[in-house]
Amino acid sequence: MFDRFFPDDYQKSVYVIPFEQLYEEGYRGVVFDIDNTLVSHGAPADDRARELFTRLAGIGFSSCLISNNQEARVRIFNEEIQTNYIYDAHKPSTKNYKKAMEIMGTDCSNTIFVGDQLFTDIWGAKRSGIRNILVKPIHPKEEIQIVLKRYLERIVLYFYKKKRGFEE
Repeated sequence: MFDRFFPDDYQKSVYVIPFEQLYEEGYRGVVFDIDNTLVSHGAPADDRARELFTRLAGIGFSSCLISNNQEARVRIFNEEIQTNYIYDAHKPSTKNYKKAMEIMGTDCSNTIFVGDQLFTDIWGAKRSGIRNILVKPIHPKEEIQIVLKRYLERIVLYFYKKKRGFEE
């Protein structure tokens, strides 16, 4: 019943994903959500985020940020990162996932999406045919509409972890 919302992979943090291994597997583009995936909600890029994007470029990845936030928020974050970005993305709509791949010159077979929300980030990536990785949110303080979605996400993640044999 919940399988269609299950992520392809689940990691504790974006910063522990084995990107070198993914590159060896043939992936060439990485699409990221920003808030609570790379940094706390509303925060500028920090050292870890800057180091991650430097590392990705060194490996050979193209990257793109995709956010439901307005341009000002995404632009401020991207000042330190200097990658492609799409704002006001209307996730889980597939339109801007496809646009991100077009910008990077990749396709569904060699693109990965990383985000922290099942019903926007992961659901949109799945509907777009992109391999996806769900990460734990960085910070528990969130807007009320996200808090409400997190309750539903817990139910889906319970069944996901049970099916995959995860232990916390």
